[in-house]
Amino acid sequence: MFLQFRSEVIEVLSTTLKELDLPVNDLDIEESIHADLASLVAFKLAPICKKSPVDIALMIHSSIKLHDDGLIEKVETTGPYLNFFVSRKLLDKTLYNIQERGVNIKSHEDRGKVILEHTSVNPNGPLHVGHIRNSIIGDTLTRILKRAGYEVESQYYINDMGRQIAIVSWALEQFDFDQKKKPDHAIADIYIKANQVLEQEPGKVAYIDELMQRIEKGDTEVAQQFKHGVDLAMDGIKHTLDRMNIKHDSFAWESTFVRNQDVDNTIERIKKTGRAKIHDGALMVDLSDYGYKKKLVIQRSDGTSLYTTRDLAYHLWKAGRCTWMIDVLGADHKLISGQLKAVLNALGEKEPDIVIFEFVSLPEGSMSTRRGKFITTDELLDQVEAQALLEVEKRRPDTTSQFKHQVAKFVGIGAIRYDVIKVSPEKSTVFDWREALDFEKQGAPFIQYSHARACSILANAQDSGFYQTNTDHDIGDDNIIHNNINNIDVSVLVEDTEMELIKQLSRFSWVIEAATRDLKPHYLAAYARELADSFNQFYRDVPVLSADEHLRTPRLVLVDCARIMLDAVLDTLGIYPPQNM
Repeated sequence: MFLQFRSEVIEVLSTTLKELDLPVNDLDIEESIHADLASLVAFKLAPICKKSPVDIALMIHSSIKLHDDGLIEKVETTGPYLNFFVSRKLLDKTLYNIQERGVNIKSHEDRGKVILEHTSVNPNGPLHVGHIRNSIIGDTLTRILKRAGYEVESQYYINDMGRQIAIVSWALEQFDFDQKKKPDHAIADIYIKANQVLEQEPGKVAYIDELMQRIEKGDTEVAQQFKHGVDLAMDGIKHTLDRMNIKHDSFAWESTFVRNQDVDNTIERIKKTGRAKIHDGALMVDLSDYGYKKKLVIQRSDGTSLYTTRDLAYHLWKAGRCTWMIDVLGADHKLISGQLKAVLNALGEKEPDIVIFEFVSLPEGSMSTRRGKFITTDELLDQVEAQALLEVEKRRPDTTSQFKHQVAKFVGIGAIRYDVIKVSPEKSTVFDWREALDFEKQGAPFIQYSHARACSILANAQDSGFYQTNTDHDIGDDNIIHNNINNIDVSVLVEDTEMELIKQLSRFSWVIEAATRDLKPHYLAAYARELADSFNQFYRDVPVLSADEHLRTPRLVLVDCARIMLDAVLDTLGIYPPQNM
């Protein structure tokens, strides 16, 4: 409903400015602590009108005509600000809509297809803590975009022919592969050994170069060797992603674009732009007019392509299969991703939107797969789950072992996912499991517990015969209550905490739209925390089950709506919404 409210604010304000013969460009509408929405348009108009922003705001305010029975209750001025407040109609319709439509709340329908590439780490070992921010950002954005009405295909681009994979292929011939270990961990062991040998005996590097040349020329034996190593690593990586509730819709293999001549065709297309020149035997692209002094190498002197060349072919392939491309990349890819976009622009092709993130680390410091200095994601998941189990045992000592382990698992995964996603991608962050698992802080356990509390209230109400609702549901179900919402007078919900909670419920589609527009998943994490806080404040301030009958049922409707929305928000964050914990 908040999106409709914003649309009405835009329409009313635009109409007023037109009637005053003032330009309607940037209305500068934003959320405010002093109102539900505020406009700073008076600041924009001050140089044009040659009046103070305060006088302009008063002039606009005096001319605004609100719709009868609209979603805007009133408009006030505070200095140069125009403050808009929601009407009772919006609050009531918010509850009716949630009860009628459940979690199936989308801001738009059928907005086109998105191919969102994320994770795509080299298959030369397991995912480590430095990788998980990519995976969590990518998966959460996938879920947000689906909520916003896009058809989304999440892709993992498998580097199956680079230098690292050549080293893995060679290492599989040289060292014993530990079949008892998880395969990606065993691959890391021999990869680390291989790098140590290559550093001590640099003469063997020539064989690695030979392998790279042979695979690019279509040597099927080498291709099978490479694929064997990649498959082993990817089996382990997929298992780890699954533990974090992350799945990819498809996997694109880098070598495909060499075998089908896409890479050769891409090089020829770049040559025709007149930007490609031979320097020291290598083919380089001049992108100086795009602000890049350093030339981009797309073909080595030995005739082999580079990862970037193959990545260009991959993006050209993607561009023909979607309306929007999104790549999630680490900050160390900032330069190369900018160059990639510049080449695509020079070719007149669609460019991807790039979500650049700074890396997540542990208090122990940075990580490197090549040198064996890393903490795997599997180890982190195990450690956090073990710590979560201690917390559950302390809080729920009388429950079964099965229950404790089940709760510890979803609390641990939720803690990692939320603690990573709550920080804006461009900011670096350190994951501290003590902070993430703190039930007293407003992290994932706090939000999950809020959902469980709502389920508990409704279960008690159902046992007492006060209210009938379907809390035994699968994530994504409509969760429509058995009560007839049309027979319940929700207008009696007038307490401040009741109205604040309803306003928070109305903001879901607004937050989804903003996160989609800006590709900022941390918006949803912040909203989840605010929604849970608002629900708990409501629960503390007003009685529900012990309330008078005329208030009890409407308040149970509000609890049910909070449950439905907390379910939807947690699901969109990839976090399990428990009914009991």
